[in-house]
Amino acid sequence: MKIHREGYTSLFMTLLFIAGLSVIINILWPVQTTWHYIGYAVFTVIFIVVLQFFRSPHRKIPVNKDQVLCPADGKVVVIEKTRENEYFHDERIQLSIFMSPVNVHVNRYPAGGRVSYFKYHPGKYLVAWHPKSSVENERTTVVVDHPDHGKLLIRQIAGALARRIVCYSKEGEVVEQGSEMGFIKFGSRVDVFLPVNTEVNVKLGEAVRGGETILATFKNYL
Repeated sequence: MKIHREGYTSLFMTLLFIAGLSVIINILWPVQTTWHYIGYAVFTVIFIVVLQFFRSPHRKIPVNKDQVLCPADGKVVVIEKTRENEYFHDERIQLSIFMSPVNVHVNRYPAGGRVSYFKYHPGKYLVAWHPKSSVENERTTVVVDHPDHGKLLIRQIAGALARRIVCYSKEGEVVEQGSEMGFIKFGSRVDVFLPVNTEVNVKLGEAVRGGETILATFKNYL
């Protein structure tokens, strides 16, 4: 199992914490008892949970310039037409993917093109499904200019547990569909805003996989 580079520090700190706590327990209570073994088992479970959170499985990316790939593993929680007020200032189709702590948390570009806009917004840590989380929580906004289908917006949103959003996007760079865009630690949400004539290929509540599930299909309009 491949571990994502964003997990190295967290895994090291987890091991350091477990090792330190084990040493303290054995100094205070040197005679091994059932409680010691229960504690070791709990420490092992904690490490495995943190380890699985930072897994980065190989994905076979179905590259297709006319399709929109899912940017993250999780569940579709929003499919609606809405007004996007940060960049487009017009009506768009919003698709939102909620990532639980047990999902893979690598975020991927749903389409290829040139990054024309990037902005980080500090903010709150409301639960990811809160109606105001997309405008009040800590978040990053990335706009990719697709060469054939215009611009789409991707927004990483922190949640109640997520305290760090990592985004690799830089304005002006050309990115490939399905390549890594970033990482959100410990559960959150990714929103994608598409042209209103885009055909949606998923349903509300559907479980999806980043870089594999086809979220939508572009309609030529340029």
